[in-house]
Amino acid sequence: MTLYHFGNCAALVYVPYYFTYKYSGLSEYGAFWKCVQAGGIYVFTQLCKMLVLATFFPDTDTFSEGAPFNFIAEFLRCSVDLVDFLGLAFVLSRIPGKGHSKLITAGLGWATAEVILSRGLMLWVGARGAEFSWIYIQKCLESNVLLVQHLSTATLLWLFSRHDLDKKFAPLVVLLLVATSYRGVWLEGTLHAMSAGPWLSLALKALITSCMGVGTLHIYSGLAQQIGL
Repeated sequence: MTLYHFGNCAALVYVPYYFTYKYSGLSEYGAFWKCVQAGGIYVFTQLCKMLVLATFFPDTDTFSEGAPFNFIAEFLRCSVDLVDFLGLAFVLSRIPGKGHSKLITAGLGWATAEVILSRGLMLWVGARGAEFSWIYIQKCLESNVLLVQHLSTATLLWLFSRHDLDKKFAPLVVLLLVATSYRGVWLEGTLHAMSAGPWLSLALKALITSCMGVGTLHIYSGLAQQIGL
């Protein structure tokens, strides 16, 4: 039973990532090693963030997942998370080509590295336990939300770097990037104020991420038609 639960959780996490790679056309472009390189840069970026947090914010209990919500601490942590934008922008600059394959390669490689490092050990140790818990199902579903978020972030960074982006969309791109970076402040703060349960929190995160993704896709599709991608 424990292995069955572990298999279900692993499939719920990793199968959407595999389908994204297979049916987005990346397998035809031979982009596997580019995704691996993006994952390697993600690991390096997280090490840099850990050094910054350990050096300037040594009170690690404040940033732990089980700690109560703290606006100042969350704001500082999200500010450090801006390093992720630099790492993801570097990944985009190192991937040749143009169009959706470049964005999906960067976003998928980044998201896959995160889900392996943040969910792999948790599932192996926790989901194989003798007692069933819904928390692992919730974490697995949240990983799928993060996949959409990282794909949207990669697209927003690419749009931000374009000089031919329609000026009326430029402020919206900046706003979406700021909202993405500081979602731990406004979204987690809102959920904390609502005293939302885990399933409601997951549903709201999925809804907000989907709305931001649809908005990003709309801006990208308009620019893609304009420049002939």
